Amino acid sequence: MSEHDKTRVAVREYYGAAIGGARDLATKACCCRDAIPLRHRAILAEIDPEILDRFYGCGSPIPPCLEGCTVLDLGCGAGRDAYLVSRLVGPRGRVIGVDMTAEQLAVARRHQAAQAERFGFARSNVDFREGRFEDLAALGVADASVDVVISNCAINLSPSKADVFAEIFRVLKSGGELYFSDVFADRRPPLDLADDPVLLGECLAGAMYVEDFRRLLHGLGCLDYRVISRAATVIDNPAVEARVGGIGFAAMTIRAFKLSSLEDICEDYGQVAVYLGTDPELSHSFALDDHHLFEAGKPMLVCGNTAAMVSETRYARHFHLIGDRSRHFGRFDCAAAASTAAAGSCC
Repeated sequence: MSEHDKTRVAVREYYGAAIGGARDLATKACCCRDAIPLRHRAILAEIDPEILDRFYGCGSPIPPCLEGCTVLDLGCGAGRDAYLVSRLVGPRGRVIGVDMTAEQLAVARRHQAAQAERFGFARSNVDFREGRFEDLAALGVADASVDVVISNCAINLSPSKADVFAEIFRVLKSGGELYFSDVFADRRPPLDLADDPVLLGECLAGAMYVEDFRRLLHGLGCLDYRVISRAATVIDNPAVEARVGGIGFAAMTIRAFKLSSLEDICEDYGQVAVYLGTDPELSHSFALDDHHLFEAGKPMLVCGNTAAMVSETRYARHFHLIGDRSRHFGRFDCAAAASTAAAGSCC
């Protein structure tokens, strides 16, 4: 058996048999600390408690403007985020949930009819598939067929992350979005940590070194990604803390787009973006990332990459973009103030 196969077996056994719910976790690494929007809380109240009890996410990776979208949830587990998104995409949208743990999927599947009824849908718009993130083609996910890919503390469990991200960008449509939460590390965790089922299963041994993640996306042609939120990971287990040594872990929520127009640094083309306030859930402001908060109706000077993110994606209908790339003014100056627009800041 290859090392990759051993890792998959260990993860499957951990989530399929070793733990039966969030109460059985040995650390707090797989615990969500993100603020959950009010609308999402109301939807969660409609989801069966058995599903909620088997939630092991470290964030809340649910982007806005999902109505009618096709969303792929990698590591859907018992279906908590998949069902939340099911409600948000509505009956015209669909959700594909992928997981390799049969026991988790069994929980998700037995609630499909009941959840559709609770949401007022004539039929379930969720399709759960058992398999590996590294080979979505084997699960019937076609090229350029998905609007949004989400994942909640699951990509770190893959022994071949390069294959996972390659598959993600294969299945995303042009302008599609990857929006995920996961545990990241400030250095490369030693390979032998993966021999410990607790460290592996609770998202520490496989945590991505942030610079390796950046290089991986660059290699796939994604030259700019944005951090939505970042919080230090609380382990709260002395034995585990001793085992991982001085590694610093953080739960991060990331967004990246499949856009060919992105550049590897932020460039200034004199463009200005205005958020129109037309998303009913975000009538006052729209947060692109942790340093771009667009107030409704207020012009903001933006770099070329930010301009592309709000004008060449499904968010375009909510923004008015002034200017194009016909004239270049050099590198985007994060500190500069503009006379007619609030200063923006690059990534």
